[in-house]
Amino acid sequence: MDWGSVAGLVLALLGIVVGQWLEGGRLGALMQPTAFIIVMVGTLGAVLLQSGWPTFRRGIVMAGTIFRKAPDQHRLHASDVAMWSQVARREGLLSLQRFITGSDDPFIVKGLRLLTDGVDPYKLREILGIEISSYENRERQAARVWDAAGGYAPTIGILGAVLGLIHVMENLSDPSRLGAGIAVAFVATIYGVGLANLVFLPIGGKLKTAVNNEVIRFEMLADAFCCIAAGDNPLSIEERMMAYER
Repeated sequence: MDWGSVAGLVLALLGIVVGQWLEGGRLGALMQPTAFIIVMVGTLGAVLLQSGWPTFRRGIVMAGTIFRKAPDQHRLHASDVAMWSQVARREGLLSLQRFITGSDDPFIVKGLRLLTDGVDPYKLREILGIEISSYENRERQAARVWDAAGGYAPTIGILGAVLGLIHVMENLSDPSRLGAGIAVAFVATIYGVGLANLVFLPIGGKLKTAVNNEVIRFEMLADAFCCIAAGDNPLSIEERMMAYER
């Protein structure tokens, strides 16, 4: 569990709630299901229209990882690469075949399989480069779903406020209801701006950082596979891997 992310979200929401309380406002005034539905459904609809279902679905699935602490696999990969390079140097590239079944990482499996097939280092780098580019493009598009939501939510919130004000104007004959009606109308703006800046945009930023870290991991592995294919010294390969350490 990434407790830093959990604490950040709690602090952000707590700041709004405490600020409302210190100003003497009722906390219940912030609970408006109608305004929430307008903002959430309107924002999701706009994002879905822009992104399309596959990308939208992928972005929602990715959001499930924001509270998981990403493991630092650099040292583990560096150890594996050192072992692969030593085995390949002693026994040949075909000896790496036994490591394929021991890995559940599709990228590692593909790299090892290309090595055992004797693919030329330059061709190997080209193939893995296409794999990395495809992954990066797909995942970044999914992460942008949340950036799009952060862009649309404030505007949808304003639309919700305008709809609320229209309802208020319809009840001008009853002045006692005007104040409460206007307050309810502007809650939609709070939801729109608040969700955009406290939830949607931070999620998008964190997902893009996670994609970037994964791309760096792939680049490190691709570099290692090419070095092994070229028959480089295991010590020099290990030094190259250490350069990727964060």
